[in-house]
Amino acid sequence: MGFAEVLRTATWTDHESAEDDSYLKNLMAGRLSPEAYGEMVAQHYFAYVALDGASKRLAGDPVAGAFVFPELYREEALVRDLTTIYGDDWASRIAPSKPTQTLVARINQVSDWPGGYVAHHYTRYLGDLSGGQFIRMELQKIYGYGKGGGVDFYHFDIGSLPRFKDEYRRRLDALGESLDEAGRQRVIRETRLAYQLNTEVLGDLGRVATVAA
Repeated sequence: MGFAEVLRTATWTDHESAEDDSYLKNLMAGRLSPEAYGEMVAQHYFAYVALDGASKRLAGDPVAGAFVFPELYREEALVRDLTTIYGDDWASRIAPSKPTQTLVARINQVSDWPGGYVAHHYTRYLGDLSGGQFIRMELQKIYGYGKGGGVDFYHFDIGSLPRFKDEYRRRLDALGESLDEAGRQRVIRETRLAYQLNTEVLGDLGRVATVAA
């Protein structure tokens, strides 16, 4: 079994926990205002500023560099989405939640460790490339957003999604082959932590978002 499959299997219950969230359920049911949806976009913004920044710093790293795809950078797309949702003064209307601050701090803390960077990269980008496409289609129906702002976060200019994911898995397998068992387990633990931290961000959104009557 390649490392990509080992990682997927080891984190499957964490992945399911992230999906079983009241905020996402209410969002997908059309029960949240555009501004309440914008709260999630805002938290994504702070997380991806950190993750994109780590990618840029590690682009020349012999290990982490294999997972740096500039076409995946999300900051510019998120700025367009926030501008559409909140207006030109979006920056003054958003703030990172405490769980997001914890997630960002962890991304920054492990960004000098290639395995830690890959763990957070895998958790966020692969999730957004997969389930995120369904979310995009639903949000387009609910809010009427089109390409150019509102759901640009979910538009990835990567060509064939299956081919991209296959290549990503090959790189994960190569990473696993380059590590000893202790190194592989360390990456798995960090990936599970990344899922936990991202789930806590969603959980906090579920507590503060107002559901429309």
